[in-house]
Amino acid sequence: MKKHFITTILLMSGLSSFGQMEYPQARKVDQIDDYQGTKVPDPYRWLEDDRSAETADWVKAQNKISFDFLEKIPFRQQFKARIEKTLNYARYSAPYRKGEWFYFSKNDGLQNQSVLYRQKGLDGTPEVVIDPNKLAADGTTRLGSFAVSKDGKYAAYTLSKGGSDWQEGFIMDLATKQNLPDKIEWIKVSGLAWQGDGVYYSRYPKPEGSALAAKNENHQVYFHKVGTQQSVDELVYEDKANLQRFHTVGTTEDEKYAILTISDRGKGKRGNALFIKKLGSKEFVPIMAEVGEFDFSVVDNLGDKFLIQTNQDAKNEKIMLFDPATKVWKTVIAEKPEPLQGASTAGGKMFVSYLKDVTTRSYVYDLNGKLENEVIFPGVGTSGGLGGNDDDKFVFYTFTSFTFPPTIFRYDIATKKSTLFRKPEVTFNPTDYETKQIFYPSKDGTKIPMFITYKKGLKLDGKNPTMLYGYGGFSVNLLPAFSATLIPMLEQGAVYAQANLRGGLEYGEQWHEAGMKLKKQNVYDDFIAAAEYLIAQKYCDNAHLALRGGSNGGLLVGAVMNQRPELCKVAFPQVGVMDMLRYHKFTIGWNWITEYGSSEDASDFKNLYGYSPLHNIKEGVQYPATMVTTADHDDRVVPAHSFKYTATLQEKAGKTNTNPLLIRVDVNSGHGASNTAKSIEQTADIYSFMFYCMGITPKF
Repeated sequence: MKKHFITTILLMSGLSSFGQMEYPQARKVDQIDDYQGTKVPDPYRWLEDDRSAETADWVKAQNKISFDFLEKIPFRQQFKARIEKTLNYARYSAPYRKGEWFYFSKNDGLQNQSVLYRQKGLDGTPEVVIDPNKLAADGTTRLGSFAVSKDGKYAAYTLSKGGSDWQEGFIMDLATKQNLPDKIEWIKVSGLAWQGDGVYYSRYPKPEGSALAAKNENHQVYFHKVGTQQSVDELVYEDKANLQRFHTVGTTEDEKYAILTISDRGKGKRGNALFIKKLGSKEFVPIMAEVGEFDFSVVDNLGDKFLIQTNQDAKNEKIMLFDPATKVWKTVIAEKPEPLQGASTAGGKMFVSYLKDVTTRSYVYDLNGKLENEVIFPGVGTSGGLGGNDDDKFVFYTFTSFTFPPTIFRYDIATKKSTLFRKPEVTFNPTDYETKQIFYPSKDGTKIPMFITYKKGLKLDGKNPTMLYGYGGFSVNLLPAFSATLIPMLEQGAVYAQANLRGGLEYGEQWHEAGMKLKKQNVYDDFIAAAEYLIAQKYCDNAHLALRGGSNGGLLVGAVMNQRPELCKVAFPQVGVMDMLRYHKFTIGWNWITEYGSSEDASDFKNLYGYSPLHNIKEGVQYPATMVTTADHDDRVVPAHSFKYTATLQEKAGKTNTNPLLIRVDVNSGHGASNTAKSIEQTADIYSFMFYCMGITPKF
């Protein structure tokens, strides 16, 4: 007790030494693998077994140390209480229409899961359709897909438990809102698409061994007829010669066509094949027969012709019209300097959105590709929505930015005007904060965008606690969006910086290509340069900087920690891909070969081995205060990545490091927090750990 009290006094005085910590001992095994002639030890291979008692004991011991540390932070509960207060406001999704009903989701504030509602007309009384909060005592069962049949009689929907990517499917009679006996298991990487009296879905065979870690192969498409058992479902498509392909089916609004999309990222192919099947036909007819380098997705059908978004000969994408009868392609909307983000139809119009300097621009076209008008947003930020039914008179969209809570607008198609539909009633003043977008040079001179958000009146003295967030991969865009959970950090004088690293799609496919495979180091250079910019401009210094990223962003933080351990004071590698030599051997990890390459290829191996977080931890290095986060039900990036990484970090650096090197393993949660309560707890722990390790006492 006395020792802890003295340490706390030192921390609150701005000193940063925590003294030595005792970490759980992890057994080492003599596992050595040969990669392209290079012998690579893997002494913690046993931690890959998520079902073993030894792994469970190790996790329990790690959590005890981590939560003991967190519980000693004097302001941890105050952060949690403040996050709860700022998040406690009603949050809605934009409504969408099916027949006479409008469907939308709502979270009253602190509900663990949003509730699905419907109402007749916009003035009707809302009624609950599905409340996932009633399906599990701990609130960790989530609603996945929800699809209403064309006649409005039934809905198909999926649920996932404990944060897992596995889903179970059900059929609801919408007149009674009661489930039929139908139950569909082992759904994964799937939508739900109605056609007539049944629904298409995609699944894997029941896995052998651990359902949360076993490799997923042989993705199959089935058709389920309402009122039947899954055992009699019709197998629509599979490809046993290519077990690592994804096969998904959607249907057009008129249900005249089923659309089969096939991708093969496990073999490094970045595009997809596309097939159509007319109602009543047994065979899929190819639009694009082979999986190649280009993407093709159906926007809508115009009778027997198809509007298709593609990046073939157009890295920023374009929209084509394809006639299956003549095999003729016609450009409807040509490629532009800005990347096309998405296209949809409603009310006889086409709504097309572009990204300009990481902010949304949306336009209305007729179905022949003639530009009619721009949709005017209330500011610079991010918008989503603008889609619906062929006979809609109006559609909805949501607009947000870092300082603009998600607000729903109604767009009238005839008048071309937007009106406010629903504004959130937050318990704080968003205008107390400001965001600016800057462009900084990376190592090779490339200009990288970054958003910096902080409380107005911030003093640039280099002492502001600053969190730098990044991702940089898989064509994922980090767009400006509001998060109420940032407020408790920002109001303490902290800075939140979000860097748009290469590897995303902020500037089109060339931006993505510049941060993938053998060019992955560009992403780390971009992130390092972002940190150096923040320090040079005196937002912070390296004693007041925290790095944070999740999934591919967890890999980012882990790699940068190894390359520049002195760059920051605190690091949060969350649910990261940390073992770059074996990632493709778990669940759907093989799907990432297109992005990373594979250790089974000689040139890829050299590149992967050069930055793999697990394999580049050095002995005797002073690493930043680190809190790894993962969860026991993460079956996307399996927790073995974080387990092996933490064991290695503690082994090699734990004896000399004066910063804590911890792992926080959430229970009954997945790749993201499985409910609101867990999200609040994790966020409070991240903020508390960050401020505590920086020696800063928040003023609540």
